Amino acid sequence: MFNDKKIYIMGMARSGYEAAKLLVQYGNEIVITDGKEQDLEQVSELESLGIQVIITPHQENYLNETFDYVIKNPGIRFDTPCIEKAGELGIKVINEVELAFHFLPKNTHIIAVTGANGKTTTTTLIYEFLRAMGLPVHLGGNIGFPLCSLIQSIKEDDYLVLEVSAQQLHDMDDFKTEVSVLTNLTPVHLDFFGTYEYYQSMKKRIFNHHDTQQLAIINMDDETEMKLIQDISSAKQYFSLQQKTDVYLKENAIYYHDEKVIDTKDIRVQGKHNYQNIMCAILATKRFGISNDVIKEVLTQFAGVEHRMEFVSKIHGREFYNDSKATNVKSTEIALSSFQKPVILLLGGLDRGHSFLDLKDDMTYVTHVICYGESKFRIQEFCDDIEMDCNVVNTLEEAVKVAYHLSEEGDVILLSPACASWDQYQCFEDRGNEFKRVIDTLE
Repeated sequence: MFNDKKIYIMGMARSGYEAAKLLVQYGNEIVITDGKEQDLEQVSELESLGIQVIITPHQENYLNETFDYVIKNPGIRFDTPCIEKAGELGIKVINEVELAFHFLPKNTHIIAVTGANGKTTTTTLIYEFLRAMGLPVHLGGNIGFPLCSLIQSIKEDDYLVLEVSAQQLHDMDDFKTEVSVLTNLTPVHLDFFGTYEYYQSMKKRIFNHHDTQQLAIINMDDETEMKLIQDISSAKQYFSLQQKTDVYLKENAIYYHDEKVIDTKDIRVQGKHNYQNIMCAILATKRFGISNDVIKEVLTQFAGVEHRMEFVSKIHGREFYNDSKATNVKSTEIALSSFQKPVILLLGGLDRGHSFLDLKDDMTYVTHVICYGESKFRIQEFCDDIEMDCNVVNTLEEAVKVAYHLSEEGDVILLSPACASWDQYQCFEDRGNEFKRVIDTLE
């Protein structure tokens, strides 16, 4: 399918870079374009492989009818001039995960996780559970490891755990899983998809090509999700914080089919949102024979994932938490619900035009907001409306230093931006690392 073809890659980043390196091994002619300057070492490496690299703001000018495929970076909108031109020319547009899917060995056990929130923690837990079982398992997708980079190491009958975003699902056609997890739904990324209904339809594609031999893991407490999955063909299993089902919470313990798995007091990562993530991981791995002993072993040690409610440091009685992965309001609501002590909240980033009003009810313990980045003035307006003390700065570094200056012993300083990072950073990981770097300079 991808041999001796002419392929146009739109957007370099990690996924485009890895896709190009995979495709060139199969005799394909590759052109990769990006609107921003790229790492010179990576560019030189690709050019040494015979790949043409073009940096231009007008990527559509280099696409013509001679190309067989367009591989699109998931972060690029589907209504850009280049992608619209591909449609006019009848050129198929896919993404890096869909591409890599066609190179996977036979009988690869694919477990994929999507949802508005909880994707990364759930994906990581599934991976850790399978790894603790001693199974040959690989972790990738939207979690930071492009699937194309893993192809050479995946063997027949291996296990592959993927975090998959709605943007990735938009450009998938043949991709099929053995187990699909939908953690929850909430109106996010509407700047990208236009409507909540269209966003939901993309999330639903995680169940594409399923029949009763494949498993769908569903949040019984999410009414929108329950309506969305009514007509899918998968075998379904459910998790709930509120009612008895396949895996559920009862009397401060998690149960699987009436069998107690673990008491919540023994779980290292606390919070009901984490219990939901754990329930998803239990259902996904019970299919492959995981024991409760293995689950307990992992959960008593698992401290969470980097940039997701990550405890960074304690300085003079101030606790610093890095929740840079909170790129939407709902994620920040979840973070705020984790504390019952004074919080100084760092908000800001890419201005998608979304409302911050939903944060109001979760700000009981917030004493100050420090806002920065492109969305800072709208955050200031929100704070003024709810009569919350707010300081406006330009950069995250300034925000950290102001927060520390305002803080008192016993305070939490929380980076949970409720915004994407792309106004000032390449990715939320860079933003989280900057937060930690600045903390290291404090005295």
